[in-house]
Amino acid sequence: MGSVNYSVPDDVKDAFNETFKAQNKSAVIAELMREAVERERHRRQHQQAAERILKRREHAPVVSEPAVHKARTAGRS
Repeated sequence: MGSVNYSVPDDVKDAFNETFKAQNKSAVIAELMREAVERERHRRQHQQAAERILKRREHAPVVSEPAVHKARTAGRS
């Protein structure tokens, strides 16, 4: 198992130690790190998806407002 060494503000360290005093702090940190990695992975996926959508829009045909309205209305019947 690997080991890490990070500096954190004293107030964060004290709050963490107080909050998790009855738990295995290494296990808590490991779970928090897993969650952070997963959150960042999802953030990057969402960002890439948005970039792909915006890139496709550059080549999308321009459709007038009346044409959009007509298509919406036709789709409801």
